[in-house]
Amino acid sequence: MEKSNGLRVVLFPLPLQGCINPMIQLAKILHSRGFSITVIHTRFNAPKASNHPLFTFIQIPDGLSETETQTHNTKLLLTLLNRNCESPVRDCLTTLLQSADSETEEDKQRISCLIDDSGWIFTQPLAQSLNLPRFVLNTFKVSFFRNHFVLPQLRREMYLLSQDSEQEDLVEEFPPLRKKDLLRILGVETELLDQYLAMMLETTKASSGLIFMSCEELEQDSLRQAREDFKVPIFTIGPSHIHFPASSSSLLSPDETSISWLDKQEDKSVIYVSFGSIVTISESDLMEIAWGLRNSNQPFLWVVRVGLVAHGTEPIEAIPEELIERLNEKGKIVKWAPQQEVLKHRAIGGFLTHNGWNSTVESICEGVPMICLPFRWDQLLNARFVSEVWMVGIHLEGRIERNEIERAIRRLFLETEGEAIRERMKLLKDKVGMSVKQNGSAYRSLEHLIDYISSF
Repeated sequence: MEKSNGLRVVLFPLPLQGCINPMIQLAKILHSRGFSITVIHTRFNAPKASNHPLFTFIQIPDGLSETETQTHNTKLLLTLLNRNCESPVRDCLTTLLQSADSETEEDKQRISCLIDDSGWIFTQPLAQSLNLPRFVLNTFKVSFFRNHFVLPQLRREMYLLSQDSEQEDLVEEFPPLRKKDLLRILGVETELLDQYLAMMLETTKASSGLIFMSCEELEQDSLRQAREDFKVPIFTIGPSHIHFPASSSSLLSPDETSISWLDKQEDKSVIYVSFGSIVTISESDLMEIAWGLRNSNQPFLWVVRVGLVAHGTEPIEAIPEELIERLNEKGKIVKWAPQQEVLKHRAIGGFLTHNGWNSTVESICEGVPMICLPFRWDQLLNARFVSEVWMVGIHLEGRIERNEIERAIRRLFLETEGEAIRERMKLLKDKVGMSVKQNGSAYRSLEHLIDYISSF
């Protein structure tokens, strides 16, 4: 940490793995620039405070029942959290501000701002009432965040009634999504989602600024449009994990034997398979993926976390012992992996991914081409960019079939198509890598963010 600048930043992440990682990484960046850090967090999915001894952590009650914490309905979970956390956060921020005012001159640290996730929709009016600037950290791709506010309108325009013959058509209002992608996105909770999006848009426009873990090189056109839409300062500070690894903020314990196993494999020979911390699949899908990996005859590292199989117990128990033996001949199955270390490893030659934004950017930064199997929400858009705009991956188009998975792996590892994809990925990696270096676009944006936060 640089010498303290006398300013404290309060951060409030959403209690989801994909939101906690970028928030803690941002906290580390700010701390390295002299800011003191306080993290307010819920009891549910609480970050491991012991991993960050230089930060102050304050846990608030979230009012969730045990049943509610098990839900796979993310929008319902966020609605409950927004309802339950408003009063505890108000009390917490009020106490923090009063404590800061009562400190002696020698110990005085002014609270500069609140940084929270766009999914917290009660914090903007709360911050305004306390005269505290609020910045929104967004964990989506800029183009998804900007365009997803049009979803209620698209639903009203009856996209759900589109004929099968039109499923491959592009959605003009939400490029480069296709209508079949949009139908999957619109298939989630309707009325609840529409109200939530309206509030998110309103509170984002009223904020002091928007922070994205992206860069101009990935988002140039979207950023120009977003600045017109939101009329607040936008900071694209680049892939945050480049500054600090995310492993210390993981809610799950990674299997460190992943790396020692990779050490024994040939360069760029292994397909890494992980669908993040939220996705659930059926037992039959699990079996198709297992057979596809085995039949490809390519070495693989496969993350099969607890909870991956919907309504199941231990996912591995769903795979017959005979197949497990065959899988172990070519690959390794773990419950969780240190993903950033894995993607950096010389043995990794491809990533079969759900295309969450964090995973997508981490793969780009390490130059690892992708096989795209998106399941929900922004993953569908990220996969289109990977496969059709940047052309650094192969899209499975939702087909979880052993032959399709085997074929995609062979295309990526053994055919000329895979060679072309790798060349394009190397170029994209280099462009994004330059953005975080001195005078790169993300580097400059981070400097502007530091200066702006310091000005309050």
